[in-house]
Amino acid sequence: MNKNSLRYWLLCVAMSVCGLANAELPEHYKVVLLTENFPPFNMAMNDKNFARDDAIDGISADIVREMFRRAQINYVLTLRFPWDRIYRLTLDKPGYGLFSTTRTEEREGQFKWVGPLGQTSWVLMKSADSPIEVTSLEEAAKLRIGAYKNDAVSQYLESQNVPVINALRDQENVKKLAKGQIDLWAATDPVGRYLAKQEGVSGLRTVLTFKQAEVYLAMNRDTPDEVVQRLQKALDEMRADGYVDDITNSYL
Repeated sequence: MNKNSLRYWLLCVAMSVCGLANAELPEHYKVVLLTENFPPFNMAMNDKNFARDDAIDGISADIVREMFRRAQINYVLTLRFPWDRIYRLTLDKPGYGLFSTTRTEEREGQFKWVGPLGQTSWVLMKSADSPIEVTSLEEAAKLRIGAYKNDAVSQYLESQNVPVINALRDQENVKKLAKGQIDLWAATDPVGRYLAKQEGVSGLRTVLTFKQAEVYLAMNRDTPDEVVQRLQKALDEMRADGYVDDITNSYL
């Protein structure tokens, strides 16, 4: 192949790549979005464990809706329970997306990511009358720690060899803490405070903040790059024009 032929071939390849990168999605393409009760980021308006579309609100829910609208990508949105189930569905099924999902090293290669949608802190909380004080996870590991199964906080603690007692519903940990059945609750702030209030439990105190994190929309790995790029571009524009801050401040 001479130089002119090589240049022509390279130009054709480049044009093909560009064309694929900007390819139109199939006319009926639709993303199946899943979420859970994770207030104030996403929650059912009726406080139930099942809701669809407009019956779901929260910081992330509002942001994701606007993101899909600006990206001109169709979707259906369902809130379900438990987290472990919808997490595995999104791992296994092309065309599925899940929020609000904490982006961690362990999960990095399992999904394609759009975000961040918001920020959280990972904390250990104790009941109002508990004398427990810890300054490290090593100290906390000697105690009974309640966590939420397959949640990022639970996964992280297990990766650090900190034993946890997993529950299928995070609200169970609030009740266990109040009854003295666990010593500490590994929770996400501000979600933990919100859930405690819903369960009528007050005065919980944070004894240790051990990590800052960000929550994202996690897409199945087979999601077309075109979808991820359009959604990320829409989110970047929303952050630049103040939409993300406005929505966040309206809930907090």
